[in-house]
Amino acid sequence: MSRVIQIQNDFTAGELDPKLRARTDLQQYSSGLTTARNVTIQPQGGAKRRPGTKFIHQLDSGAANAVRMVPFEFSVDDSYMLVFTPGKMYVYKDGALITNINGTGNNFLTVSALTASILPDMNWIQSADTLIVVHGSLPPTKIVRGANDSSWTLSTISFDFAPYFAFSISTQAGTSPFNSVSYDHIEVNSASGNIRFAAFHSGSARNIFTSSAATYENQYINVQPFGRLRVVRKVSNSVLECFAEVPLFDTTNITPGSWELETGYELTWSATRGYPRAVTFHEGRLYFGGTSTRPSTIFGSRVGNFFNFDPGEALDDAAVEATMDTGTFNAILDMYSGTHLQIFTSGGEFYVPQGFDDPITPTNLIVKAQTSFGTKPGIRVQNLDGSTLFIQRQGKALQEFIYSDTVQAYTSAKISLLSSHLLKSPIEMAVRRSTSTDEGDRLLIVNGTDGSIACYTILRSQQVIAPSEWTTDGEFINVGVDVNDIYVVVKRTVNSSVVYYTELFDSTVLLDSAKTGSAASSTTMGHLQAETIKIVRDGIVEADQTVPASPFTITFAGAATSSFQVGLNFTPEVKTLPVEPRLASGSLKGFKKRIFEVNAELFETQALTINGKEVPFRNFGASVLDDDVDEFTGIKTLHGILGYTFDGQITIGQTVPLKMTLLGIDYKVSAGQ
Repeated sequence: MSRVIQIQNDFTAGELDPKLRARTDLQQYSSGLTTARNVTIQPQGGAKRRPGTKFIHQLDSGAANAVRMVPFEFSVDDSYMLVFTPGKMYVYKDGALITNINGTGNNFLTVSALTASILPDMNWIQSADTLIVVHGSLPPTKIVRGANDSSWTLSTISFDFAPYFAFSISTQAGTSPFNSVSYDHIEVNSASGNIRFAAFHSGSARNIFTSSAATYENQYINVQPFGRLRVVRKVSNSVLECFAEVPLFDTTNITPGSWELETGYELTWSATRGYPRAVTFHEGRLYFGGTSTRPSTIFGSRVGNFFNFDPGEALDDAAVEATMDTGTFNAILDMYSGTHLQIFTSGGEFYVPQGFDDPITPTNLIVKAQTSFGTKPGIRVQNLDGSTLFIQRQGKALQEFIYSDTVQAYTSAKISLLSSHLLKSPIEMAVRRSTSTDEGDRLLIVNGTDGSIACYTILRSQQVIAPSEWTTDGEFINVGVDVNDIYVVVKRTVNSSVVYYTELFDSTVLLDSAKTGSAASSTTMGHLQAETIKIVRDGIVEADQTVPASPFTITFAGAATSSFQVGLNFTPEVKTLPVEPRLASGSLKGFKKRIFEVNAELFETQALTINGKEVPFRNFGASVLDDDVDEFTGIKTLHGILGYTFDGQITIGQTVPLKMTLLGIDYKVSAGQ
């Protein structure tokens, strides 16, 4: 029989994959957990009860088919969360729904084109007052914020020039008559910066271009010995106005045998050929990526002219285009503008190399393959501290795509290597960047299998990657971050009916789907009818109540003088890994163990259980039962823990919704055969 003292100073490895239980050799084992549920891991090492959520608004029943959340930052003072359900767009600002959109009396903008089949895979980018939305089955669309919070419009983008592509090419030689009218030469004259390509016979204009304008416009004329003209418009049956993409050798009369009409060019983006699937801005250009018929091609606009994709004469500010031909199928799914233009496809990750001071131009645009993991469709990539995070194609790994100065290339590493069990068919991902030294950056991944959220606390400077799992009474189905506000859409079953709520995480709230307030003796909770709810009034946890039928009023046991919270409870749980002290005599695996004393280091904590036993926090004194529990910072000790096990684990949680921050623990272990 031996006794040892074990210390766990921090929890910065978060919840580790159960497959790692035997890896006591890992450095992360000493700071890892078997379970980290409904807590956030702080960069300093502690585990804190996760924020609760405030109820904002109930979405329409279409949310059962699809939901998408899009942040929209209009200015320093005005930012929004746009929540899309099929055919509708709701606007939230500062945790409240914007009503009476465009003075219609509706609390949503009608967006009929954004259907249930579009929303899961739609892609977007925002600049100033305009959000550009794309999808392979949707003409590029823009949503514009108007003069105030409730002014929003949606329209299809009208391009100054959209790219064309020869899906099938045919040529008609100039020696072959375009109709029965003969001609002896073409005269070339400049007009409005373009070229007038006119047919003549013995000095008279001849009608050889008698087909419809669509037959000629945006097709090409090739001239010998060299020259290439794009037809801009049909002026008349004898005159075509053209743009010289390759200047003519000379402008003297062109004989019938010295030119040909090249046709078969179509709009690259159309209902027939498909529309772009990805969009971003990069260094003064608007980039689109991938269509159903050209899945691996990127298109860049003219510099500063976002809706003009005219290649012109391939000058530096002209539109650009490149196709990734690698021998494997690479459908573009997302793009990100960082130091370089990064391109994420179904089969791998790419970037456009450029020098520090060198812009992308038509003459230097190339796309280089880097890694070959592939991205899961529908989940937008996120950038954090210079690395771009993406969910691998199969949905089983969280990868980072980061540039290495050592090898002068991008590399990928698995962020979720030690916590892959927390990824369960991911459907959405968002990043909330830290706003103080008391918190790390949070990466939030919504799981489609069980509606949980995998929350990664990340602090790259300290090599902290600390995952935990968030659950609720229901399922999280989408998440979005508006600057520093985390919005979620939650599927709940209330009074035997399935409902979809927009809610907001709030660090001051201890409950879910909560309503909060100041001085009051009651509140209405119609959104939780017939549900059992918790009440925290002036920091005092009152007895549970069931929300009655209309008017859904919850009356407090005592009137709140400063604050109240009413909502659904959730339970935090922190469970240590099996104890494995480093002893000179060797491992304690296979030995039965009993933890007979635990010292929990706490910070501003009001309630705690250790292995199911309540830790006392109240002190004796006058009117102690009528006051809230004082926040405790220091060490709480629990003795008398019974029972031998082979694992020797400690489970820390709560039975009431109050503050909890666990900084670390040390405990005494008795081991024997």
